[in-house]
Amino acid sequence: MVRRKNNIPSFENDPRWLDVKNKNPNSDGHFVYGIQTTGIYCRPTCPARTPDPDYIEFFDSCELAERHHYRACKRCKPNGESNQERDSRLITKACRIIEQMDGAINLEELSKRVAMSPSFFHRKFKKITGVTPKQFSTAIRIKNMQHELVKQNESITDAIYNSGFNSGSRFYAATDRSLGMTPGAYREGGKNTKIQFAIAECSLGSILVARSPKGICAISFGNDPTELLNNLQDKFPNADLIGGDTEFEHIVARVIEFVENPNTALDLPLDIQGTAFQQRVWKMLLTIPAGTTVSYTELAEMIGSPRSVRAVANACGQNSIAVAIPCHRVVKLDGNLSGYRWGIERKRQLLDRETEK
Repeated sequence: MVRRKNNIPSFENDPRWLDVKNKNPNSDGHFVYGIQTTGIYCRPTCPARTPDPDYIEFFDSCELAERHHYRACKRCKPNGESNQERDSRLITKACRIIEQMDGAINLEELSKRVAMSPSFFHRKFKKITGVTPKQFSTAIRIKNMQHELVKQNESITDAIYNSGFNSGSRFYAATDRSLGMTPGAYREGGKNTKIQFAIAECSLGSILVARSPKGICAISFGNDPTELLNNLQDKFPNADLIGGDTEFEHIVARVIEFVENPNTALDLPLDIQGTAFQQRVWKMLLTIPAGTTVSYTELAEMIGSPRSVRAVANACGQNSIAVAIPCHRVVKLDGNLSGYRWGIERKRQLLDRETEK
């Protein structure tokens, strides 16, 4: 039976209507809408023609919609698995397959195992994970390589091939930024790698600044200077940790000045080490100006991976260069503060200083 409008106000100014109008994929799972003229209810992303806002109702769940005598749309199947959920499940399955294969990848074979065409699979994989299948496989191999390097009973060459790389040149090209040093030095816990460091005090507590030959590799806050140093030593137990000279002390002073007054400039070379996806996130963080915040959802959209919100949040949490890579400028979607590697209160103070006139 065809329904007619029954004293239900127009939802044209409702934010949920904008999600329906724009078919926002991030709104799937948060609500459904019923169409009075057809008696069916749909997902916000239903591919059918967008309905008239004067003839819809919003419901927080499928159960509520059905309780009001609406039936599920057969096209978008709101009470089943959405296309986005299906794609995420299949891409997750593909990631597990790549991991089980130690990073080896054959795009055509892999796409068949998740019932997608190679081109569609490649596009969906990058959209959901933020990296291509090849980049993901390389990251797995690098992770395997890190484990292989700590084994003392095999050569570097053996470790390269055992981790899935079929040539030494490919390994060195892929891992230069990820290891931040030669494989031999990594195996020895940073042996023969010189890292300058200094620990000072600022209004946020103790601060450690460290620099590798490539640039600033760590800025961290804490309440205990010894703990800050221990964390640096744990990362590279055999590195040559040396105290800063006069030049480096000037750099530390600049970092502290930036912490106290974020309106000053902090243009220092950075040694950014991480996966391809993490580096994309961290480099995008460098474009967020002081006094401005973005949500994890917005940051995911900025790097072109709107479905990778959780991975973006994880990358922010893995950032080891505080303030210079301003992960403190990322907040929850509602504007509230979320976790910060060096404590919520420090994050609050940093943001407060940036918004002060």
